[in-house]
Amino acid sequence: MNRTALFGTDGIRGRAGVSPLDPRTLTAIGHSLVGLLGAGATVIVGRDTRESGHWIESALSRGVADAGGRAISVGVITTPGVAFLTRELGGDAGVVISASHNPFYDNGIKIFSPGGQKLSDEMELAIAERLAEIRLPDDLQLPSTEVSAASVLPADPTPSRPYVDHLSRRLAELRRSSLEDRPGHTILDGLRLVIDCANGAATAIAPLVFSQLGAAVTVINAAPDGRNINQQCGALHTGLLQQRVVEESADLGLAFDGDADRLILVDRSGRTLDGDSILFILSTHLHRQRQLTGNRVVATIMSNFGLELALRNLGIDLVRTAVGDRYVLEELLRGGGAIGGEQSGHIIFPTIGLAGDGIVTAIEVLRVICETGSDLVELTSGLVRTPQVLINLPVERKIPLDSIPAVREALDDLRAELALTGRVVVRYSGTENIVRIMIEGTSETLINERANSLSRLLALWLNPEGSAG
Repeated sequence: MNRTALFGTDGIRGRAGVSPLDPRTLTAIGHSLVGLLGAGATVIVGRDTRESGHWIESALSRGVADAGGRAISVGVITTPGVAFLTRELGGDAGVVISASHNPFYDNGIKIFSPGGQKLSDEMELAIAERLAEIRLPDDLQLPSTEVSAASVLPADPTPSRPYVDHLSRRLAELRRSSLEDRPGHTILDGLRLVIDCANGAATAIAPLVFSQLGAAVTVINAAPDGRNINQQCGALHTGLLQQRVVEESADLGLAFDGDADRLILVDRSGRTLDGDSILFILSTHLHRQRQLTGNRVVATIMSNFGLELALRNLGIDLVRTAVGDRYVLEELLRGGGAIGGEQSGHIIFPTIGLAGDGIVTAIEVLRVICETGSDLVELTSGLVRTPQVLINLPVERKIPLDSIPAVREALDDLRAELALTGRVVVRYSGTENIVRIMIEGTSETLINERANSLSRLLALWLNPEGSAG
């Protein structure tokens, strides 16, 4: 199995129970990982709240043990929590069992290096190549794929405590000096938050972190049952959060996805703010504090052109990468920088950690609010977005787009038409059977027409029932 077939843009992902997320292949993956790390390697393993997480962890840990390694389970925890604990506990690798924002029936595996960074392409290739050589006994006793509600949340939250303490320390730094003459007060006194945990890994962590420091916290979608993770909630479905923020006159809303590595905000008016808005808020504040290394921000090709213009007006460069937080991090480490991220809400602060962390991002936004005395409406007033349309088209097959003459010609014509006033990005998702069509331009009517036309053309070629041949 080659690297691309096994690892997408964000680890191994697919339908739970179906190869490569079946017990035998998972056991072999654990075996392969330790084979590369060396006998005696310690692997930190955590998972989100999907019902399949428990047996996937068992199968993977079985492979780790069979290869002479040791798997340490930290239970249900966020993806950045596993990255943190891998460093904190001296692990040789960390493994997160999660499919992030996908539905419950999907799952996945993300692997971190000891420093908390996602594995390099070269390491993933080595795992895939070694996997092809592993031959497990036919009569090997494999973990059952049966699930129970009791396995969704951990009975003992103690393993995640160092991570919770780490987050609490970051909050405790907020305006510490301003509290010296206010004994008995806490940092977030008077702030009203609504937190959407997406029925995922943030459920047992985010409410604890924010409420213990004085905020009035309302928590929604925090009752995971193994199947309701991301179900009409969280970072991809903010309708209920928007409603509750307005109803409760809250200062802001925080929406996490299933594994809490991304964050979407809701301001007091009920408006959603994505990763581009968050990048603008945080980078402009760092710029004012003379802490924006190199006066550069790293984002992907999907970030709105308005962000680029707004930053340029402040003398800040926007450097774009391919889609994927791993590519954002690579550019931050290669060229330097204090912040980078994706429109989807993955934000990375390389001086804090090498994995995107939705809770840390929320803390940093609160830091700006505390230090400026401004709310989200005021903090985003300088960002004017270029009209943008994004269509996610489900597809049955992923044919290279350049190999389809009609599609290639249509894209060339569209790019020529928008050369001076917009952008076109068409790409397959690395984690789902979807082709993403993103078009920006000065005319919202025009870009909607062009996006719908392009979507119809792609549907003809990429879905069998409408295939043009």
